[in-house]
Amino acid sequence: MKSFTVAEINAVLNGEILGKTSAIIKAPEQLEKAKEGEITVIGNRKYAKLWESSNASVAVIDEKINLEPGENKALIKVPNADLAMAKILELFDPGLPALEEDIHPTAVVHKTAILGKGCQIGANTYVGKNVSLGDNTVLYPNVTIMDDTSIGNGCTIWSGTVIRERTIIGHKCIIHTNVSIGADGFGFRPSADGKGLVKIPQIGNVVIGNAVEIGSNSCVDRGKFSSTIIGDGCKIDNLVQIGHNSVMGRSCIMAGHSGLAGSVTLGDGVIIGGSASINDHTTLHSGVTVGAGSGVVSDVAAGKTVLGYPACDSREMLKQWVTLRKLAK
Repeated sequence: MKSFTVAEINAVLNGEILGKTSAIIKAPEQLEKAKEGEITVIGNRKYAKLWESSNASVAVIDEKINLEPGENKALIKVPNADLAMAKILELFDPGLPALEEDIHPTAVVHKTAILGKGCQIGANTYVGKNVSLGDNTVLYPNVTIMDDTSIGNGCTIWSGTVIRERTIIGHKCIIHTNVSIGADGFGFRPSADGKGLVKIPQIGNVVIGNAVEIGSNSCVDRGKFSSTIIGDGCKIDNLVQIGHNSVMGRSCIMAGHSGLAGSVTLGDGVIIGGSASINDHTTLHSGVTVGAGSGVVSDVAAGKTVLGYPACDSREMLKQWVTLRKLAK
């Protein structure tokens, strides 16, 4: 079990220590549940009142919050409590599950596959023809990597993930459990006789940049032609759908249950709230924020925040909601 003194923790945070405690810190915990010997975070004034009744030995607090540490307790003041807590969680991180063998005997690795230094491949994993894995990339048990796929250095691919043929993935990506990358895009048209549907072939691929994280049970469909693209630094939550030929810029965020239809374009730094949906062939320019549950049906200018269904400027939508509430009364 890892443990640290307050001084050792602050050496990482570079904050200001207020008060003293003899406790050795053995774990982080949320404010209401924390016990003696644990550290918590207070990043918002509305939670400050809970500090007096908390059993935590140490709290990391935003520098704008004024609190007294209390008896045998300490505070660490920092410019941004949330970012400081991220560093603390790294300190106490117990690490990932270890694979006992570099390549498990039950793994199937095609003779043409190229494996970088330090690669590890778990039980019952399949690595197909002409696949390339970069240095220190880890495939946990029951992963499938299909032919002609390239994965960069330092990536972690969790169990149940299927990465289809011709996919290109950059360095230091994390693909969580049961993700589907490169499956057919959703393309159908009515048949000439009007009695059925004709499947449109999807012959493109998926290209994923560096430092991308994709949450469990999410799907990234390959392009009909050319590529579905996810830019460097994008973070995608669980249960997200990214349609064929969509293009995401750098450092975009998509929350759970949100989705992009086909051929959507996102600029850099776009944030899409949970359960929001983006219509096909729509462009959201850099810095756009889409509120949770919204439906975007047309292009959105850079820096705008939109809300509602159909989505419009957030201030306008809030006015509409107020007006409707007044009418109901």
